Amino acid sequence: MSLTAAIQIARSALTTSQIGLQVAGQNLANLGTPGYTRQVASLSPIRSNQSSEFYIGRGVQVDGVRRQINEAVQKRLWNGVSDEYAKARTYDINNQLESLLNELTGFDLSSELSGFFNAWSEAANLVATPASVVEQGDRMAGFINSLRQDLGALRRQLEDEVDASVLRADAILEEIASINSEIQRTEGGAGTANALRDQRDSLITELSQFLDVTVVENSSGNVDILVGSTPIVLGSKSRGLDVERREEDGVLTTRVVVAVDNEPLPITSGSIGGLLEARNSGVDETIEKLDTITSELIFRVNALHSTGRNASQLTSTTGTLQVRTSDRTLAINDPDNETFADLPFSAENGGFFVEVTNSSTGATQRVRVDVDLDGLNSDDTTPEDIRAALDGITGVNASWDSEGKLTITADADYEFSFADDSSGVLAVLGVNSYFEGTDADSIGVRQELLDDPSRVMLGRSVDGEFVENATALELSNLRDEALTALSGNDFSGFWRDHVQHVGTQTSASLNEANAASLVRESLEAQRASISGVDADEESVNLITFQQQYSGAARLIQIADQLMDELLAIV
Repeated sequence: MSLTAAIQIARSALTTSQIGLQVAGQNLANLGTPGYTRQVASLSPIRSNQSSEFYIGRGVQVDGVRRQINEAVQKRLWNGVSDEYAKARTYDINNQLESLLNELTGFDLSSELSGFFNAWSEAANLVATPASVVEQGDRMAGFINSLRQDLGALRRQLEDEVDASVLRADAILEEIASINSEIQRTEGGAGTANALRDQRDSLITELSQFLDVTVVENSSGNVDILVGSTPIVLGSKSRGLDVERREEDGVLTTRVVVAVDNEPLPITSGSIGGLLEARNSGVDETIEKLDTITSELIFRVNALHSTGRNASQLTSTTGTLQVRTSDRTLAINDPDNETFADLPFSAENGGFFVEVTNSSTGATQRVRVDVDLDGLNSDDTTPEDIRAALDGITGVNASWDSEGKLTITADADYEFSFADDSSGVLAVLGVNSYFEGTDADSIGVRQELLDDPSRVMLGRSVDGEFVENATALELSNLRDEALTALSGNDFSGFWRDHVQHVGTQTSASLNEANAASLVRESLEAQRASISGVDADEESVNLITFQQQYSGAARLIQIADQLMDELLAIV
């Protein structure tokens, strides 16, 4: 080996050790930097030249400075982050929902239902006044209204969170696309883009908090990002995210779509996935259950109350349902009759009786009003048919008021009541009803009863005889009636089953959230063991490269001395 070759070797060692020292220093400097990936100088010997009978190397070279990373572990970590955030948000929402329901506290729907039916039971036993029945019903209706509003507020909160999350995720996609372009430009010019790659990975990690993604790197250094099989980033172009809301069957639905073509994204994880899942299976389901039990309560109570009476019959009553003018001449069961098609309950084929008493003579007539809703012969009953039939009864007048409500009044010296409504049409129209409204949002005790509790119907005609507590007794017994609309449960059982379901979901989601957190922590540890900076290891590297540098410098010094001696001899 010539002295010149020795100097070249030493110089390569000096250069390499300098780079090695820089890399180790960079690693130590970023010991606590989030998202930083440990860098490693890749070294290789310089190809040898033949010298006499030996092949002697020409020193060392740096092939590149690469990130120490395991792509498979990194992708599993992103999936783990998505899963953890989904499970955590699901649990948080389920926990909020369970707190809202507030069961077993004495201030819950089960307690309110019990108090309501107890009031009717006490009235049936003649130990409670109509005023107490009205008071308890008003209290329960107010509780249901408040619970429905709280559930609606929680739903709106989740919608706002979805909007904010999608907005941030969309911004991240734009940043990733921009960094893709920078990486391609940098590495295309034989440069190193490690810092940019770290930045991109950090953004993908943040993106994984919102939704589940698949990351595919191509030969240019760009990454494509997909949700399911749908791309949302292609190289340097982001396709964007947007929130789309539409009403389907009266229910507002939310979905996340690709901004450029409104393609829906199959988001199953991340906080957005958790939000949508918890909203659909938790909040929306609870709202649906609350509306179902409330609608059934309104209809069943009104069906009994409408055919009830007191010792003194009615001289007037006004229904609670506002019937559109255009719907009054359409059959009640006509799908085009929007007034009735939009209701959660419906009338059936049957009829009811009107009992009219002349208070002066004591004479009573009992007139049947048929309600034909069999769907045959195009002669099904319209709201106007019912009004006309009532108006045709001696001593009774029926009309539509300015709000479209059916108003029934008795002539002077006449009183009336209703009985045996097999059609349920009186309850649907809200005639002589206890409740007004159709669901949890609108339920309330009828204003006439609030103004005058004596109009509460406690009795009824039974086989032509007035029984003063018959309606109160039937309403009390309604508490334990198994109802088809409530999946064969009574009111309390139906709600109790749902509350237990929410509790089970909350407990399960907590376990899932804890498990997902442990998985993510394990994956974080795996990544850290591969890509994290170890201060001790880097300190050893510093010493190693320092020794390499010192050795190379000593080699150059010796070669110079030898060269000087050689020149002196010559």
